[in-house]
Amino acid sequence: MASIVYIIGIVLSVIAVLDIIKKPISLVGKIVTSIIVLATSWIGLAVYFLYAKDHLTEWFK
Repeated sequence: MASIVYIIGIVLSVIAVLDIIKKPISLVGKIVTSIIVLATSWIGLAVYFLYAKDHLTEWFK
């Protein structure tokens, strides 16, 4: 059971990072956001998908 949760976390992390890379923001913004999402695990994924995904372009103009 724990391995399924681990695999789901990895898949969601990859999806989040690929989504961040596609955004029209600066390279520094992409790197910083990707590191934060990957370093904070499930909390970072939840914050990214629930809030930051829609506001990322405003923050890194």
